[in-house]
Amino acid sequence: MSKFTTLVKPEELAAHLNDPDWVIVDCRHDLADTEAGARAYAGSHVPGARFAHLDKDLSGPVVPGKTGRHPLPEIDQVIDRFSRWGIDSRTQVVAYDDKGGGIAARLWWMLRWLGHPAVAVLDGGWQAWQSGGFPVTDTPPAVQQRTFIPRLQPGWTADANEVESLLRDPAYLVVDSRTPERYSGAVETIDPVAGHIPGAANFPFPSNLENGRFKSPEALKAQFEALADGKPARNTVFYCGSGVTACHNILAWAHAGLGDARLYPGSWSDWITDAGRPVANGEDSMI
Repeated sequence: MSKFTTLVKPEELAAHLNDPDWVIVDCRHDLADTEAGARAYAGSHVPGARFAHLDKDLSGPVVPGKTGRHPLPEIDQVIDRFSRWGIDSRTQVVAYDDKGGGIAARLWWMLRWLGHPAVAVLDGGWQAWQSGGFPVTDTPPAVQQRTFIPRLQPGWTADANEVESLLRDPAYLVVDSRTPERYSGAVETIDPVAGHIPGAANFPFPSNLENGRFKSPEALKAQFEALADGKPARNTVFYCGSGVTACHNILAWAHAGLGDARLYPGSWSDWITDAGRPVANGEDSMI
C-alpha cells in the first residue's frame, strides 16, 4: 500500500472508509467557540472519524505567563491518545477540518514529529467531502485500541531562545504564518501584545490555498523558493499565533517536495510571555 504523507483527495479517502488500517480524525475547531467542533462532529462527520479537540487532545495545559495558547502536550499523553484512536505503525491516518487544513495540519505535524509518516490532510476538508456527496454519519465509531510507538524526530522544533539566536544568522529564515494585519500589529484580537518577532518574514498560511484546496506542488514550490531564497528546510522555522496554523505552511512546504521545515511550537503567544523579548511592528518583511 502506498502511503499518503501530505494530502489525500476525498475520493481516495472514500475508497478506504472500510479499511481497518485507515484512521480518520475530525479536527474541526473554532478559536472563538472552542466547543463548536465537538458539536459539529456530533451532528455529522465522515464515517469512522474520531474527534480531536485542539485544546484537549492536540495541546497541553496552558500555564499563564509561561506557555503559549496551545503548547504541545506531554509525549506520554500523546502516545496514549494515538493508541486509543487505534493508530500504530500499520495505520494510514487522515485528518480533516473546515478551516482549509489549518487545524488538521497540527495533527499531521504531531504524528510526523513522533515518527509516523503515513498521515495526510484531506484536501478541501469537510467542505469538499460534503460537496462531493460522500457519506456522512452522526454515529461515533467503535474503535479498537492499538499501540502507538513513537520515534521522536530530533531537530524538528525550535524554542524561543533558539529562534532569537537564529534571527542574527543570515543562513536562517524565521517566518510568521499569521495574516498581514496581525503580523504588522495593525490588528490583534487574540493575544495581549500586537506585532511580530523582529526580523521574521511574513507568509500567511492561506496563501497555500486556491478555492479551498492546496495549490499544486509546483505552485507551492515556486512561492516557497521565492520566500526562502535558497535556504533549506532545516534552516527555516515557521511560527504563528500558537503553533497551530504554522503547521499548514510546513505541510505545504513538504507537499512542494522541499523537505521538513521546522516549527516554533510556542509561537507568538509564547514569545510575548517574556517582556524582555523584542517586538516589532509594521510591514518590514512582508512577502
